[in-house]
Amino acid sequence: MLWKNRIHGEESPYIPMGPFKLRLPFIHYRFEWPDYVQGLLMCAVDLAAIPLLMELLGMPFEAALAVVMLNGLLYLTHHLLGDPVVPGWITPAIPLIMAYVSQFPEGEERVYALIAFQLTLGIFSIFLGVTGLAGKVVSLVPSAIKAGIILGAGIGAVTSIFEVGGQFETFPWTISIAIGIAFYLIFSKHFQVLKQKNAFWVLISNLGIFPIIILAVVIAPLFGEAPWPTIEWGITSPDFATLWNEYTVFGLGMPPLALFISGLPTVLGTYIVLFGDILKKEAILDDAKDIRIDEKIDNNPNRAHLIFGARNAIMGIIGPDVTMAGPMWAAMQVVVVERYKEGKKVMNSFFGGAGSFRWGTNTGLLLMPIVSLVEPILGIALALTLLIQGYVSVRVGILEARSQRDLGIAGIVAALLVVKGASWAFAVGIILCLLIYGKNFFVGENDGTFTKDVEEKIG
Repeated sequence: MLWKNRIHGEESPYIPMGPFKLRLPFIHYRFEWPDYVQGLLMCAVDLAAIPLLMELLGMPFEAALAVVMLNGLLYLTHHLLGDPVVPGWITPAIPLIMAYVSQFPEGEERVYALIAFQLTLGIFSIFLGVTGLAGKVVSLVPSAIKAGIILGAGIGAVTSIFEVGGQFETFPWTISIAIGIAFYLIFSKHFQVLKQKNAFWVLISNLGIFPIIILAVVIAPLFGEAPWPTIEWGITSPDFATLWNEYTVFGLGMPPLALFISGLPTVLGTYIVLFGDILKKEAILDDAKDIRIDEKIDNNPNRAHLIFGARNAIMGIIGPDVTMAGPMWAAMQVVVVERYKEGKKVMNSFFGGAGSFRWGTNTGLLLMPIVSLVEPILGIALALTLLIQGYVSVRVGILEARSQRDLGIAGIVAALLVVKGASWAFAVGIILCLLIYGKNFFVGENDGTFTKDVEEKIG
């Protein structure tokens, strides 16, 4: 129980492993049961990748479930190796990736395209981590472009729910009620006051999105938007044999070199979106830094690149996945951080909360009663996480700007990201920063926009 001996203001105990810091449950961090229980049902979001794989690759349900379970195991590597994050997909890039892969005929060629894409993204990310360029990339990008990428990712996440054919058309009432309650529980000042008055509301808060998922299971059938779940018992049955024989290099062999080359522009565009998640992660952790002074958190972009780069490279070989291996699940990162900010008694260490949650999602994927319970509302769970991510992205993106000019550039970059894609957004952002800031391209300006109210109060 080394976690009990943490010195105030220092990092949680760990075993040094080169660039990594190994932390094991119960030994180096306290197991957080509220986060574990929440993870049991939030595996519904992980399962939402199954319909995407079935649609894009024609993959059978059980083979797609095998991909989700392999992804789930690799999610654990982040907190175990010292990356302070709840990992997830590269969610805003999914439409971009699906559009690229759909250019190829369904069958072996499309599978090859996805394998080549994910391997390229993984190798590129590992290269940035090994060379130490990842940390430099984060610090060199102008604030205006950072703000625009994060803002655009948020708008894109929200748009995907409400566009024609989006989840809102299928589950309008359930999504409206579920997201309304979720926003109240996570972000409302009024609910924060309630928690101080009644232990029941503290319990509800500690369970995060868990109560919302349970509520959705009931509300969706009542409004006729989904069937009542048919509970099945036992352990899930992923089909690894079909996955490896028909959808991986083990059965098909390596993709031709031409597919690695043709995917490069989209890989770079996806990395730009991924980069936005890295910036959001840094901003979300900084939000808790002043409150939780008892624990120092080492957020190293190079380490993160090594881990999610390795995840993408491994999945590209053993289970190609259209959602990709991203650096952060924004919605759950916020939920865990909000609980973490409530103090050491509530969550001893951030690694305990993030790790326990991901142990919970992995357990949920194994249990047929849980998978069958949430199967009818997979689309709602996906919408819930996208809308929370959208809220956080917009908030963090605006705060990333340092001036009104930054905000103007960010607005254009964000719009282009949604309408034209990441490559256009990044290119136009660079041109605008050069035109507006010139030799101050990397520095930009700070015109006091975000300190105006504070200065007026002081005056």
